[in-house]
Amino acid sequence: MILYHNPQCSKSRQTLALLQEKGVEISIIEYLKVLLTVAELEIIAQKLDLEPREFMRKGEPEYETENLAAENLTRQALLEAIVKYPRLLERPIAVTKTKAVIGRPPENVLVLLV
Repeated sequence: MILYHNPQCSKSRQTLALLQEKGVEISIIEYLKVLLTVAELEIIAQKLDLEPREFMRKGEPEYETENLAAENLTRQALLEAIVKYPRLLERPIAVTKTKAVIGRPPENVLVLLV
């Protein structure tokens, strides 16, 4: 399992701890240090079965300053915004070969273990 993780985030830390308790083998990607590409985000979006805006942190300043709430923005533009401003990515996101979930609450990731 891959965990897109921000160690400064309590929910991300709780999700990581929960997965470790369950004995899950985890590859941790600190997405604020290892920037994601549009292609990687597209795969995550498909596995989440969400549109990019649905896994963006709307409370981040960049969401407002870059006018990311605008309805006319394309999927590509939103993914590029997440690449440019990785803090916009909702966290944490746990990803398997076929599915992904946002760990809010952390227990959401348990569905990936069945």
